[in-house]
Amino acid sequence: MAALKDDVKAFIVQALACFDKPSQVAASVKDQFKLDVTRQQVECYDPTKYAGRGLNKKWRTLFEDTREQFRKDSAAIGIANRSARLRLLDRMAEKAEAKGNMALAMQILEQAAKEMGDMYIRPKNDGGSNERVIRVINSPDEDD
Repeated sequence: MAALKDDVKAFIVQALACFDKPSQVAASVKDQFKLDVTRQQVECYDPTKYAGRGLNKKWRTLFEDTREQFRKDSAAIGIANRSARLRLLDRMAEKAEAKGNMALAMQILEQAAKEMGDMYIRPKNDGGSNERVIRVINSPDEDD
C-alpha cells in the first residue's frame, strides 16, 4: 500500500464523510489524482468503520466536520433542487429516445410529470392536522 499525500487523504476523508461508497471514492481518486487505491485502503479513512478505528485525530476531525456540514447543507447537492432533477431527467429522456428505448423514455417522462405535479408530498390540512399526506393523482380527468 503506497503512502498517500495529504491532499489525497483529505479528498478521501471528505468523500467518505459525504456518504460516498469506498468503491466510488477509489474511482474518484483514480480520476482526480491518477492513483490506484483499493476499496480497503479507502475504508481505512472512515472512522465509522472498523478499518478506520485508528484514524489520526486530524483526519477524524476533518471527517466529523465535513459530515456535519454535509448534513446541514443539502442545498449544495444538485439533486436536492427540483430544477436540477428535471434537467437530469430531460438529459436521460433524450438519451433513451436517441437509443430507441421508448419504454424507458416514457418512464422518465412520467417521473418528470410527477416531479412537476408535486405528486410525492403535498401538504393537506385535515381539520387542523399538520400531517403530510401522499396523494397519487391517477388521471387529470378524475374528480376528487
